[in-house]
Amino acid sequence: MLCQGPRGVPLNLPASQLKQTPLAHVIDSWVALVFLVLECGLVLLFTRRRPWPDLAQRAPQRSIALREMAVLWIYGAVVLLAGRWLGFHIFGAGIAMHLNGSLVGATRIQSPHEVYLWADYNFIFLALLPYIVFRMRGYSREQLNLKSANWKNDTLVILAVLAIGCLIDLRGPNILQLTPHQRIVGGLLSFVIHLFLTDVPVMIFIYGILLPRYARLFSPATAFLLGAASYPAIHIFETFTRYDSPFDSLVSAIFVFLFFFPPGVMKSFLTMRTGNTWVHMWGFHAISPHVTIDTRLIVQDFKIM
Repeated sequence: MLCQGPRGVPLNLPASQLKQTPLAHVIDSWVALVFLVLECGLVLLFTRRRPWPDLAQRAPQRSIALREMAVLWIYGAVVLLAGRWLGFHIFGAGIAMHLNGSLVGATRIQSPHEVYLWADYNFIFLALLPYIVFRMRGYSREQLNLKSANWKNDTLVILAVLAIGCLIDLRGPNILQLTPHQRIVGGLLSFVIHLFLTDVPVMIFIYGILLPRYARLFSPATAFLLGAASYPAIHIFETFTRYDSPFDSLVSAIFVFLFFFPPGVMKSFLTMRTGNTWVHMWGFHAISPHVTIDTRLIVQDFKIM
């Protein structure tokens, strides 16, 4: 059902969230960008003795990098469109990179079967198959940003970023408001599901494969911004979006970009600074917010008492 905010903005948001305008959600996201900039400064402090990795050297020559980038995005678009079609025909809601209700509140209850299918679909087509193909093309784990050059420093960065993220998550509804049983069972289940649903697909597709090719084809600043913008791009069919008309489509696309660009900035920065895409996944994705916040969603969908 289409839920409209106070100003009639066409986004599929729950009634509890409509007390705020969609603009308020965007403002909250961009206020968080200020804290992300401060986090980036902290990361720079912790990594000041490390050289910047040359991600461009991890990609092939420009003509091949351009072709691989284009083919991967065409493939990704097909996967996203097919997932949306498949989801609507099976469940009445397109497969997205986040479950219904993640971060913005739920408008429907999803069955465990639906949750598992979403996770399997995204993991297989956006993580496993791209990884296998590029490994078969001769790219090493280092060339795919999947190998640490300084695991001790990477661990320090992960722990620092994760600690800040968890503290921020405690401001609103979070895992601590659940029963001990729900925290343990729901938290572990949320961790595993989101690992396959969005964490690993984003890590491999964007920051493992695409980012080095951006670095080969463009300046470091442009590569960084493209890495940041790729994160909202892959979320274009989030469950709160509407594409029933040109106006709805425009509003949804703008909202997705403004909502997801700030976290994309952090993910792109962490990967470019460390050369290790595992850093952003463990420090800024897998636990915060998908365990600290989204466990409540999993508890609801799986009816964990």
